[in-house]
Amino acid sequence: MDVINSEATDETLIKNVCAGNSEAFVHLVRRYKHRVFALATRFARDFDDLDDICQDVFIKVYENIGKFRADAPFEHWLARITIRTCYDALRKRKKEKANVPLESIHNLIEDKSIEAKQAAEVARNLLEWGFAKLRPEERLVITLLELEDKSIKEIAEMTGWSQANVKVRAFRARQKLKRLLEKNNEK
Repeated sequence: MDVINSEATDETLIKNVCAGNSEAFVHLVRRYKHRVFALATRFARDFDDLDDICQDVFIKVYENIGKFRADAPFEHWLARITIRTCYDALRKRKKEKANVPLESIHNLIEDKSIEAKQAAEVARNLLEWGFAKLRPEERLVITLLELEDKSIKEIAEMTGWSQANVKVRAFRARQKLKRLLEKNNEK
């Protein structure tokens, strides 16, 4: 096993992790934890949920690091695991209701006296409500495309879907979200 330091390449760290050096894995976690947290933040409900998702990501990485083929950068492989773990978390909690009652959102929208900060909070809550109504794959594709600014090609690589499938899912998800928000606005 090589001597490990913070400047070691990903390749060296991965080789050492596969050889049983847990210190090398600690270096990988330190190197990539902020990227994993940043990506998972878009899918987590709260800090505890975020913590659980990130922990699951790194457990999966540790358990499967021997399967990393190095035909693409480690960061890409890690991003795919992160996206799939987030997708799993979305599917698990799909049956849960949105935290904000729809009536309170509607009442706040009707109140013309609210300030800009409150209006932004109302919009955020309304969008959160709409996202909660989407299927997990719809929420995933909108989040990656619109909030994370990922390209169709990047999303296809992360999810394992074809580029055409990503485009179709994105179109349908946007349309569904639009219908939900318009329907809510009519009430």
